[in-house]
Amino acid sequence: MSGHNGHDPHEISTAALDIDDLTVAYNSKPAIWDIDLRVPEGVLMAIIGPNGAGKSTLIKAALKLIPRAAGTVQFCGQPYEQVRSLVGYVPQRGSVDWDFPTSVIDVVTMGLYAKLGWFRRPGRQERMLALHALEQVGMQDFAERQISQLSGGQQQRTFLARALVQDARIYLMDEPFAAVDAVTERAIITILHELRARGKTVVVVHHDLQTAKEYFDWVTLLNVEVVASGPLAETFTPKNLRQTYGGRVAYLYDDQSAPATGEE
Repeated sequence: MSGHNGHDPHEISTAALDIDDLTVAYNSKPAIWDIDLRVPEGVLMAIIGPNGAGKSTLIKAALKLIPRAAGTVQFCGQPYEQVRSLVGYVPQRGSVDWDFPTSVIDVVTMGLYAKLGWFRRPGRQERMLALHALEQVGMQDFAERQISQLSGGQQQRTFLARALVQDARIYLMDEPFAAVDAVTERAIITILHELRARGKTVVVVHHDLQTAKEYFDWVTLLNVEVVASGPLAETFTPKNLRQTYGGRVAYLYDDQSAPATGEE
């Protein structure tokens, strides 16, 4: 089937995320089908595809948040259960109960629970780490604010701070740019580029084809199956995009606008 790239042995040994034959079905209809995907360490990767392509399903199945019909997933060469603290997750903002009575700093501190264990209460050191993460996302003045009082962009930045405080090796983010203001979008992309500069791996479900070329250096095109995956310059092509979206993306390109090569 198309989309299976040749596996070079060096890449397998250093893959931050390694997915083999992953299938997820809802009511016996495949949401994602036979996914093979290798994400090398230190890349900033977008998962792109039309609505209903299975982008969020792929991330959730990798994290065992939803059942897998088949397949295996490894993070840094290990099953998720064994390396949970190395994996940061930013869920879709709409999937969270924002009326829950808790403060911004408490939400961020939750990112430390994997390291703390559930029975040790966070102390001064953890609070300092949480405040530093909030500072990184421009939210330090909101530390004591109730999360129900935040705007959408502020909620998203709180989530990002919670992931940052964990200091993971690989981050999975589900539509972090959805319905945020321009200031938050710039703040998020700055942080993603900083994470990559520090050697972290970041995998982002992304819906905007126009910004993909500017923001990411690696891309996986998905429509239930993997159409193509690899460096953006090689993968984000009109042919692959047409195959992913069923021919509806010709307007994106004219003769002058070949995909960017990922420089910032």
